Amino acid sequence: MKYLTAIIFAVAIVLAAFFLGNSYVERANPKGSIQVTGSGSEDFTSDLIVWEGTFRRANPNLVEAFEALDKDKETVRSYLVEKGIASENIIYNSVQTHEQRESQYQNGNYVGSVFMGYELIQPVKIESTDVELIETVAREITELLNKGVQFNSTPPRYYYTKLSDLKIEMIAKATEDARIRAERIAQNSGGSLGDLKNASLGVFQITGQNSGEDYSWSGAYNTADKKKTASITVRLEYDID
Repeated sequence: MKYLTAIIFAVAIVLAAFFLGNSYVERANPKGSIQVTGSGSEDFTSDLIVWEGTFRRANPNLVEAFEALDKDKETVRSYLVEKGIASENIIYNSVQTHEQRESQYQNGNYVGSVFMGYELIQPVKIESTDVELIETVAREITELLNKGVQFNSTPPRYYYTKLSDLKIEMIAKATEDARIRAERIAQNSGGSLGDLKNASLGVFQITGQNSGEDYSWSGAYNTADKKKTASITVRLEYDID
């Protein structure tokens, strides 16, 4: 019985030493980890265009100025509809009214101003998914001069209505790219890829294709170019077994 007790005690000491030693080794040699960054990008063409412009009238009489502007408004609407733009895509904002005054000077000193009349400005915005049509009309808008309307327009802005779906596809691409990079690094170092510890998204960027546009730390969102490139980065951290 004494021998049996001694054997059990010895085995217990050996097992305890083994587990304590293994625990020390694990603490002394913790699992390594690896951090990688993957990227995903996609070229796309905008499917929504926004084009804005203004036309104006000036007159000493406010009522007459408004009546003239209202006639111009109908001329502009008819022109745009004739060009193929649907009426519901033509949005008129509120009229801006400014007093026109002429500064008066006496002996080089400002002594006040004289009322000259009113200037009324009518902003108009066109939104459409028919990008090519609006581009054509924007180029030909000076034809309104022949109708007595001086139309001043800004360059069109371009957007993409399926941006949310595009982001999901790009995140998947960037994640896969990062995982492949991590696997290769782990293999080259003689280990294997373990569990994913952490994942984070980088900045989402939209730049014009072949525009030479710089990336921004806060994220670029190009609206000047019809053809664009979207990109995103994903940072992953894995255990190394």
